[in-house]
Amino acid sequence: MKTVEEFIDQQRALGRYSFTWNKLRESFDQSDKALKQALFRLKKKGKIVLIKSGFYVIITPEFSKAGMLPANLFIHDLMQHLDKNYYVGMFSAAALQGASHQAIMNYYVVTDHPPIRSIKNKKMTLNFFTKKKWSSQFILQRKTDAGYINISCPELTVLDLLNYGNFSISRVATVLKELSESFQTKRLNYVIQDASTASIQRLGYLIDILSIDPSFKTLIYRELTKRKKFPVALSKTASKKENINTTWKVVENITVESDL
Repeated sequence: MKTVEEFIDQQRALGRYSFTWNKLRESFDQSDKALKQALFRLKKKGKIVLIKSGFYVIITPEFSKAGMLPANLFIHDLMQHLDKNYYVGMFSAAALQGASHQAIMNYYVVTDHPPIRSIKNKKMTLNFFTKKKWSSQFILQRKTDAGYINISCPELTVLDLLNYGNFSISRVATVLKELSESFQTKRLNYVIQDASTASIQRLGYLIDILSIDPSFKTLIYRELTKRKKFPVALSKTASKKENINTTWKVVENITVESDL
């Protein structure tokens, strides 16, 4: 290959939407300075985007106006580049499982330790959360145009939404209503064993008030009888001085309004 553009064309011909500096460097005899100048010119033209040090995304024609690829097309390669175990979770996993109206500007990924800082640019924010461990039986493989990516199962998706961040409870309730149709009793039973008590309390409360399959409520309540429960706020951001639901020990500090 004579030019960096030819190298990029080759990557696309191989079905790849990204490349690394190391891979590029191995393909040329040119100096680092010359290669970096070529990359700079391509970035100015909107042909590539630097996502993280040494990792570039190729902007294909259909996404040239947006100026960014959907993260589903490069997240697996990025995690390999960073040598991280991962799964796509929360609202991003929910969208991949059919939950509607999930924002694509924010993308959510759970990785192992050590933590990764969120990656932000004008087109997208990659939000990273960390977890010590998780079972592979809770992770699904989802095919994309770039290959397969790891995503959380519906049950883990909702529990993570209730555990991490300060997400809108009404928005989480909407996701729960949509994903509960894919819940499996056996899988839920295993997933909640690894979940925090607070997130299980919130999940039980939401399943109860949203009138979702009562068998899930029974299973969750059974798990909570094995644990010490303390009052937990339904919303992490609203006032905590409200009524406490005695069944779940959830402080009802916000009115849940599902969009469904």
